[in-house]
Amino acid sequence: MESAAGAARHHRLDSLTGARFIAAALVFVCHLATGGLFAAGSGAADGLMTATKTAGTIGVSFFFVLSGFVLTWSTRPGETYARVLRRRLVKIFPNHVVTFALAMAVYAAAATPLGTAVLNLLLLQSWSTDPMVFLSVNGASWSLSCELLFYALFPLLLPLVGRIRAGRLWWWAAGFAAAVMLLPLAAAHLLPSSPAFPTVGSWLDGVSVKGLWFVYIFPLSRLLEFVLGMLMARVVLSGRWIGLGALPAAALTAVAYVVGVYTPMLFTAAAVTVVPLALFIAALATADAEGLRTGLKGRVMRRLGEVSFAFYLLHGIVLAYIGDQLAGLSHPLTTAQSVLVSLLALVVSLLLSLALYHGVETPVMRRWGRPRRAASPVSAELPEPAASPASPVSAELPEPAAEGALPRA
Repeated sequence: MESAAGAARHHRLDSLTGARFIAAALVFVCHLATGGLFAAGSGAADGLMTATKTAGTIGVSFFFVLSGFVLTWSTRPGETYARVLRRRLVKIFPNHVVTFALAMAVYAAAATPLGTAVLNLLLLQSWSTDPMVFLSVNGASWSLSCELLFYALFPLLLPLVGRIRAGRLWWWAAGFAAAVMLLPLAAAHLLPSSPAFPTVGSWLDGVSVKGLWFVYIFPLSRLLEFVLGMLMARVVLSGRWIGLGALPAAALTAVAYVVGVYTPMLFTAAAVTVVPLALFIAALATADAEGLRTGLKGRVMRRLGEVSFAFYLLHGIVLAYIGDQLAGLSHPLTTAQSVLVSLLALVVSLLLSLALYHGVETPVMRRWGRPRRAASPVSAELPEPAASPASPVSAELPEPAAEGALPRA
């Protein structure tokens, strides 16, 4: 690609690794609001519902843009389509299969038709417009269905994005961002307003089911954010970054978060946050490349970022289990009790995430994420990037997007 790309790619993207957990944590608090842990109608429940309207959706959009950015940043010349795709499949499917089985055992087996379970297991559920399908079993996996499409297309998209002249990258990025922002208008004018989600006191009250699916769930719609991430990576690698710092970019993202609380849900899903997120991700990568402090690349944040994939796949199962146990109580929890239970859910989710990361994700990636050395001393291809934290680019294996602000079906 660009001449500066090789040098830039040797910088660790620790801040993006740390930011992954922030995105996953936003999804967690989003699902606290819909998980029934706080007494319905209470001030705490209503306040949490209002404050977290943007939390899950911004987490999803962050991960989709991040995936395109980091894959473009870290891919080496000479890698084959099969090698790139295999590494990504080995990354997502083992954790998915384990959490799929766990969700089936905990709550989903009795209520999930066989055909729906098969679609979920194969990560094809997001192509269905039925919430009972795309939110089936472990609801978090709907976003993996989108990521699967991204990974399948990435080796084909990369040469196309690579052919764009550096001087036109910002125009292309603006075009893809505009397309994301126009999706809600397209959904409102082209798709029926009914059926709609029932009124239950959540952000989805009265929202068109097909409209939300088209804007938020449909893999081809979310592909726009993935390509935007690819374009932003090329912007930074080509030296075309505008110099926006990480702190101002974070402030813009925070403003977009607040705006999303008050906009219609179809706009909150991605339209109001996609531009600040793209700028924030590029600003963090630039700060890391320049050795600047961001507050996100300390040892603890890096560690949390590494387990964020396992965390987002597991947290919904933990919350569902706890919610089912509390459903039988004769009296709702007090606000203080709900806070304590929420903290317990967070701790349990993190402990299970560590177990999944060390027991499944890491050993599987080490065993099958990279091909064995060829018998010939001379290889026609470059070696695979390391999947360990010691890799020159610590965020080179972006986690699939966290589940968004949708309640478990």
